[in-house]
Amino acid sequence: MTRSPSTSTRERIIDESLRLFAQRGYSATSVAEIEAASGLSPGAGGLYRHFKSKYEVLAAAINEHANRTKAQVAESLAELGGMESAGLELRLSHVCRAGLAKVREESELTRVFFRDLSQFPELVTVVREGLLQPMFDAITTWFTAQPEYADAKVDWPAIAAVLGGAVVHYRLFQETVGETPGHAEKEQFVAAWVRLAVGLLPSPAPVS
Repeated sequence: MTRSPSTSTRERIIDESLRLFAQRGYSATSVAEIEAASGLSPGAGGLYRHFKSKYEVLAAAINEHANRTKAQVAESLAELGGMESAGLELRLSHVCRAGLAKVREESELTRVFFRDLSQFPELVTVVREGLLQPMFDAITTWFTAQPEYADAKVDWPAIAAVLGGAVVHYRLFQETVGETPGHAEKEQFVAAWVRLAVGLLPSPAPVS
C-alpha cells in the first residue's frame, strides 16, 4: 500500500515492518532494521514510542489489513451495485478481477502468513476472520443479489468457497511457485471463472 507524503511515523513503521518481515522473516528482522527503514535512527528506540514490541508492530499490521479489507469489501459491493445495467458476464468479470487484485495487494502479508504466523495462532484468526472470510462472504452476498440467479437452487456459501478459493489459489500459486497454475494467463483464468459462474444460471423451464 502506498502512503501519502503525510504518512505518520507509526504508519511508516507498520508498512516497513511488513515489507521486511515478508523479505527476511519475522525472527530475522531486528527492531533497529525496522527503525532504519522507517526513517528513524536505528537502535535509538524510536519504534518504542509507538509500539511496545516487535510483536505489537506485526499485530498492528495484520489488524490494519483486516480493517482495510472490511472497508474495501463494502466499497466493492457498492461499486458492483452500480453496475446493474451491465451484462452479467461483465459483472462477473469485475468480481473476479477485484478478487485477484485484492489477493495480489496482500502479497507481503501472504509471505508473512506462510513463513511466520503459525507461531501466532491469534493472528492467524485475524487473517481468517478479517481478510479471507469477508471475501468469501462478499461473493455469497453478491451472487444472491443478482436477479439472474434468483431461481438457482445452489448452496451459495459453498459456491463462494469454490470460486473464491480459485481466485485465492491463482495468486498464491504465483507467489509461491513463480508461475500461474496450469500456465493459464490472467485473462484465460478470468474467462474460465466467468464461464463456470455462468454455468450456475438456472435452466429455463421446459416448454410444455
